Amino acid sequence: GFASSPLDTNDLIEMVGGSPLIVKLLEGTQGKGVVLAETKKAAESVINAFKSLKANILVQEFIKEVERGDKRIILLNGEPIGAILRIAKEGSFICNFHSGGTPRATEITKEDLYICSQIKGFLIENDIFFAGIDIIGGKLTEINITSPTCVQEINRANKVKLEENVLDFIINKLN
Repeated sequence: GFASSPLDTNDLIEMVGGSPLIVKLLEGTQGKGVVLAETKKAAESVINAFKSLKANILVQEFIKEVERGDKRIILLNGEPIGAILRIAKEGSFICNFHSGGTPRATEITKEDLYICSQIKGFLIENDIFFAGIDIIGGKLTEINITSPTCVQEINRANKVKLEENVLDFIINKLN
C-alpha cells in the first residue's frame, strides 16, 4: 500500500494483512527509512509519524522468510542476467549491503524466472531496460529502476562481468 496523504491508517495496515509489517520511505535507498512495525499500535505510530511529515510511504507485508535473505536479480531487457542472495546482519531484517548485509552466490530458480516473465512486458513497455528486482520467500517485493545495485557483488560471487552484457545491449540498441 502507498500513502502520502491522510488515508485511513487502519485500511492501510489491513491492506497488507496486518502486523507485523514494513513501512518504507519511498525516497529511501540502501535500507534507509525502513521500519519494522511488529504490532498494530507500532504500525499506526510509524505510519502517522511519516504522514505528519508529508512523507511518501510504502507499507509492505513482513515476509518471515527474509531471515534466509532476499534475492536481488538484475534484469536486462526483461531477462535475468545475474542474481545474488543478500543475508541481513545478525539482529536485523534489512539485507542491503549498505546496512551490513552479506552477499552469497545463488541460482535463478524456475520460480524466479516465472516472476521475471510476469513483469517483463511492463518493463519493456515503459522503456525500463535495466532493473533490479528483490524476491523474498518466492514473492516479488521491489522493482528497482533508479538504483539497481549489486552488479559488483554478482560479478564476484559468480565470476562473471554483467557490465559486458549491458554494454553489448546498449551497442545493439544504438545500432
